[in-house]
Amino acid sequence: MSDPVLYEQDGAIVTITLNQPELRNPVSEKSMVDGIVAAIERINADRSVRAAILTGAGSAFSSGGNLKKMQEAAETRAKAPALTPHYYTLGIQRIPLAFEKNDVPIIAAVNGPAIGAGLDMACMCDLRIAGESARFAESFVKVGIIPGDGGAWLLPRVVGYSKACEMVFTGDMLNAAEALACGLVSRVVPDAELLPAARALAARIAANPPHAVRMAKRLVMEGRHVRLDTLLQMSAAMQSLAHATADHREAVDAFLNKRAPLFTGE
Repeated sequence: MSDPVLYEQDGAIVTITLNQPELRNPVSEKSMVDGIVAAIERINADRSVRAAILTGAGSAFSSGGNLKKMQEAAETRAKAPALTPHYYTLGIQRIPLAFEKNDVPIIAAVNGPAIGAGLDMACMCDLRIAGESARFAESFVKVGIIPGDGGAWLLPRVVGYSKACEMVFTGDMLNAAEALACGLVSRVVPDAELLPAARALAARIAANPPHAVRMAKRLVMEGRHVRLDTLLQMSAAMQSLAHATADHREAVDAFLNKRAPLFTGE
């Protein structure tokens, strides 16, 4: 059996690929959850990684949950509802928590349908680029359930409250152009150009001082839910660390001497 998640590093950039194309890359099974969490924890722990790309093998980014497995488990879950929170806590909900702890910028390269939990995982990423064939749906209501993996927290922060409500309450599908119009993605490119475009963006991020990038990401993430005065205190503390790095001195010297900087992560 092939690995459900592939991890490939090229220089400072890692590509994480959901690798069950025959099932359209569902993210609800234990092996996939374990693989995604392990990959996110790995990039966060590896100081050589400066940016990452998340994509799907085959024609889909991720179909979300495995409906066949959901159907098989329906009777058991109906008889023992108290077990479902346990299932979610030890299962798919580990994914958004892993993303929340990660300081490496991640680009979702959405190569096809991103449905339900697949859409939510794209929203866990910091940036989203879509191929022209990408489709997006917060479709839980269509199968009689609710976003159980953090989508109700994530989606309004990406597209705003009103558009998130429309997507959650209707479950309707958006095409790539509609996703661009509502800010769900920042760019739409031809399918054949998707990974090159994602790599080019990752390279632009990776070219910057890695300590500063990681700290900047942490500030942006914390800014979603802390007060301004708290964020200002965090910013001042992190700035003291940034000023002490060799990369800061290199950046200033390079700018003043009109030369290209060379950042070492020190």
